[in-house]
Amino acid sequence: MRVLVVEDDRMIGEAVQGALRADHWAADWVRDADQADAALAAGSYDAVVLDLGLPRGSGLDVLARLRARGNRVPVLVATARDAVADRVAGLDAGADDYLVKPFDTSELLARLRALVRRSAGRGEALIRHRDVVLNPATREATLAGRPVALSAREWAVLEPMLLRPGVVFSRAQLEEKLYGWKEDISSNAVEVYVHGVRKKLGAGLIQTVRGLGYVVPRE
Repeated sequence: MRVLVVEDDRMIGEAVQGALRADHWAADWVRDADQADAALAAGSYDAVVLDLGLPRGSGLDVLARLRARGNRVPVLVATARDAVADRVAGLDAGADDYLVKPFDTSELLARLRALVRRSAGRGEALIRHRDVVLNPATREATLAGRPVALSAREWAVLEPMLLRPGVVFSRAQLEEKLYGWKEDISSNAVEVYVHGVRKKLGAGLIQTVRGLGYVVPRE
């Protein structure tokens, strides 16, 4: 999964980006409203962590422009503004959740996981498909009840497809789940990780759609 962090404070931004990457998110970080607009217009994200007090504009304005473009990516506002009026303004502007600084990164990660699964129309914390079960909180996978060790990038390829069975993901879309900015992308990376998932969880779990990409078939 890929997340954009919009935070002008260097210490907080580095800490949040580091926590996300340690939890195997592909995390990009920008520090002002203009950079946020550009990143959101150019990239495809599974979630956004948005500060409100930004240079070159307000986080609320960034959020309003995002929603005006029809972009429904889940947005978690993370800000020091803790007044009820500020929370109401953020939620009414289109935020999906609101977290007041200072916060524990474990809570931030849990809230992001909840936002991602709700955006996929799922309420349960576990992701189940046939005999395969993923636990995003612990990064544990099982096949017919037996533990299976997936690498971080095998997980990154599999999780979005299991969340949305029947949806075809192109190679470019899956690469965005694997890599943040400034990371080298191997030309056959997606194929390698799809092969790894098939080897561990069954050849039929991920199917190739010729000329389009990959899909986990509906049950």
